Amino acid sequence: METQTIRIRVSPEAAQTYKSAPNEQQRKLDALLSLKLSEVNRGKRSLEEIMSDISRKAQQRGMTPDILESILNE
Repeated sequence: METQTIRIRVSPEAAQTYKSAPNEQQRKLDALLSLKLSEVNRGKRSLEEIMSDISRKAQQRGMTPDILESILNE
């Protein structure tokens, strides 16, 4: 699949987590974000709604910045 580089704004914690993740984990996160952004074109929901939904679901499942960092550091 052809890819393009984009710049997005994230929290300092998210940026640090991504930067400190191994390349394999970064590629997984890139793929996940790419899929989620692609959903915007397929549905009527805005990007903001999709991102809010992802965040809410992660928090409901107990995800915290510390847990995410721990997972990415495995």
